[in-house]
Amino acid sequence: MKTRAQKLFRFLRTKPVPVNTREILALERTKLANERTLLAYIRASLYLLLGGLALLQLKDFKTIQWLGYVALVVCVVFLTVGIARFILLNRRLRKWNRILFADTISEKVEQDSDVSKEKETSE
Repeated sequence: MKTRAQKLFRFLRTKPVPVNTREILALERTKLANERTLLAYIRASLYLLLGGLALLQLKDFKTIQWLGYVALVVCVVFLTVGIARFILLNRRLRKWNRILFADTISEKVEQDSDVSKEKETSE
């Protein structure tokens, strides 16, 4: 019975949490927010594209046809700015990710060396 319970609950065991878990989770939240922001830029540029094309298709309102062209230009600018911001923040996040995981690895090496020193002193 005990071995059966151990088999069931072995997946519930967790490894020790790194010291900088909050920072790692904050980076993950920032990545997701960055993706949402890119999608918002894409959505806004698509709305501008549709609005601009609709204004260009109107035959009776030739006086506001210039507004359709402005909407198309702003659509391209929106999309460009959104993609540029996404790439820029993505690069920064990768850099921070490397820094955080390097710290985690160095802490683990230090802990392992401390454990090995304790074993040597106890012998």
